[in-house]
Amino acid sequence: MRLMVTMTAIAALAAVAVPVAAQTSRGDGIEGRVDRLEREMRAVQRKVFPGGAGMTVEPQITAPAQQGSPGQPASGVVSDLTARVSALESGVQGLTGQVEQTQYKLRQLEDAFTAYKRSTDARLKALEETTTSIGSEPAAPVTGATRPPRPAQGGPAVPAPATPAAAVEKPSTSDAAEDGYVYGFRLWQAKQYDKAITELRSVVQKYPKHRRASYSQNLLGRALLDQGKPAMAATAFFESYQKMPNGERAPDSLYYLAQALVKMKKPASEVCKVYDELTQVYGDRISEAMKMDVATGRSASKCK
Repeated sequence: MRLMVTMTAIAALAAVAVPVAAQTSRGDGIEGRVDRLEREMRAVQRKVFPGGAGMTVEPQITAPAQQGSPGQPASGVVSDLTARVSALESGVQGLTGQVEQTQYKLRQLEDAFTAYKRSTDARLKALEETTTSIGSEPAAPVTGATRPPRPAQGGPAVPAPATPAAAVEKPSTSDAAEDGYVYGFRLWQAKQYDKAITELRSVVQKYPKHRRASYSQNLLGRALLDQGKPAMAATAFFESYQKMPNGERAPDSLYYLAQALVKMKKPASEVCKVYDELTQVYGDRISEAMKMDVATGRSASKCK
C-alpha cells in the first residue's frame, strides 16, 4: 500500500514538472506561475490524500511571538514623558502671555507719560509766550529808598520812616540756607527791598536744591513787585514756577505772576492763562484763601 501511494505521488509530481517547465520556457509572468503552482499543489494533495480534506502537515518551527522593537521604551515611560512635555508647553504658553501683558502695560505707561509731557510742554510754552516781552521792558532805577508820601499843602515833606539795616537781625544757625531766607524775609518786612533782593537771590544761587530756594525765589519776585518793578517781578515768578515746579511756593509764584501781568497792563487773556495753569496744576494744593483770591482775580479779568 505504501509503495502504491509513493508511486502515485512520484507520478503526480512528474506530471506537474512537465507543464511547469513548459510555462517557464514560454516566459509566463511570475503571478500566473504562482497561481498555477498553487492549483497543481492542491491537485497533488488530492491525489496523495484522497478524501482527506483538512489533512495538512503543520510546520515544526513556528514564528516567535512579535515583541517590541529594540530600544522602544515601555508605554508607561512614554506616557510620563508626554505628560511632562505637555506641562512644559503649558508653562511656556503662560510665561508668553505674562510677557505680552507686561509689554502692553509698558506701552500704556509710555503713552500716558508722552501725553503728560506734551501737555506740560504746551502749558510751559504758553507761559513763555506770555512773558516774552517781560525782559525787554525797561526796569525802574533801583534807589534803595521808598517813595515819600505826598506833602500836605503848605507844609514840608514828611519822609517815610525806614527801619535801619542795623536793626534787622541776621540769624546764625547750622543751616545757612535757612538763615539767608529768614534774613531776607526780615529785610523785606522792613521794606529794605534792595538788601532783601540781594540776600534772597544769593540763597537761590547757592542752595538751589534746598526747600528754602522756592521760598526765596517767590519772595524775591514779591520784593520786586513791591518796588514797582512788575516786569522783573514777573520774570522772577515765572522762573520760580519753571525751575522749581515742585517747590512749596510754586503755586504762590503763579498767582503773583498773574498780579504782575495785571500791573503791566497785559491783555486779560494772558492773565487768565496763568490762572488756568495755577488751577490745573496745583488745584489740590492751594489753600482756601488762595482759591478765593484766584476767583477774585479771574472775576476782575473777566476770565471764562
